[in-house]
Amino acid sequence: MSDNNYPMLGFGLMRLPENDGVIDLDKVCSMVDKYMASGNTYFDTAYVYHGGNSEKIVKEAIVKRYPRDSFTLATKLPAWSIKTLEDRDRIFNEQLERMGTDYVDYYLLHSVEDGNNYDVYEKFDCFNWAMEKKAQGKIKNFGFSYHGTPKLLREILDKHPEVEFVQIQLNYADWNSGLIQSGELYEILSSRNIPITVMEPVKGGTLAKADPEAEKIFKQARPDMSVASWALRFVGSLPGIKFILSGMSNEEQMDDNLKTFTNFEPLTDSDKEALEKAKAIMFSFDLVPCTGCRYCVDGCPSNISIPDVFTALNDKRKFPNDMRPIFYYNGLTSKYGKASDCLSCGQCEGVCPQHLNIIELLKEAADKLENASF
Repeated sequence: MSDNNYPMLGFGLMRLPENDGVIDLDKVCSMVDKYMASGNTYFDTAYVYHGGNSEKIVKEAIVKRYPRDSFTLATKLPAWSIKTLEDRDRIFNEQLERMGTDYVDYYLLHSVEDGNNYDVYEKFDCFNWAMEKKAQGKIKNFGFSYHGTPKLLREILDKHPEVEFVQIQLNYADWNSGLIQSGELYEILSSRNIPITVMEPVKGGTLAKADPEAEKIFKQARPDMSVASWALRFVGSLPGIKFILSGMSNEEQMDDNLKTFTNFEPLTDSDKEALEKAKAIMFSFDLVPCTGCRYCVDGCPSNISIPDVFTALNDKRKFPNDMRPIFYYNGLTSKYGKASDCLSCGQCEGVCPQHLNIIELLKEAADKLENASF
């Protein structure tokens, strides 16, 4: 188990091992046993994971097999399933029944972000509702998982000081990302002393591998550590992090993560130098050199928010298998025109200080962001 001064490894139950499309209970139980034996105790699930079966597995693999006070459970309320005030209790009670427990240690509003999800939580008074559940002892700690802008995060925290923790996507690839803005979200929460739970520390597995040149840098610095461990250690070295979630799909991933968190070693100065060198290789992509001046936006007959489209396109170029650029783009185009709405009028290119070939870039954006399959 890691030192108390460092975060605990959280077992994310979103990518569990399956056999013919069904969660493999025996493998999950084996992983749970190994995880618990290491001294870690935090399990994270949600109403929608594995089509609702993740919460059911909690009951079979954890609740039935361990004393309730020996572990902590986190689950989430989904905005997209709430149509009436009654739905809040209906969903929550179903979650308790699925998991076989009468309380939840950490309860979150799921995927709070600019637009529809946050609007739903406010419309149905979910923050006050959660506080009522806490007063009843049904929820021990209340927070939300967050995928929105820094601006909205500040507004929510100002409006809802009752929030006790926030879960954000945080990793070294997204620290300075114009799309995720992990670094700024972290600074906002840290400045308010709000405990942070981290999701996607390895960016969905993307940071578990590296180009041979980058991997060589990692191995020269730390021969016995995996590429994935560098991502976990980057996050774990930051003050204010309480839990770091990993959606472990097999025992190999479990073993590697436990190795990282047992006698956890934060990044040294030489480690940080090595990481920066590796990042320079890993992220040396050909990106759209848009400066975000927005001269192209005024006068666009299709009302396309071109710089924001390019933000999504750049992330999609860097991480082709990542769905976050798609989610971001879908939210963007609910308010603005799509890249495919471009009329090729050339107005934008005529005012672009960077002389970008915007028409062709929008065609690429339409192909990569509008035609992606989930």
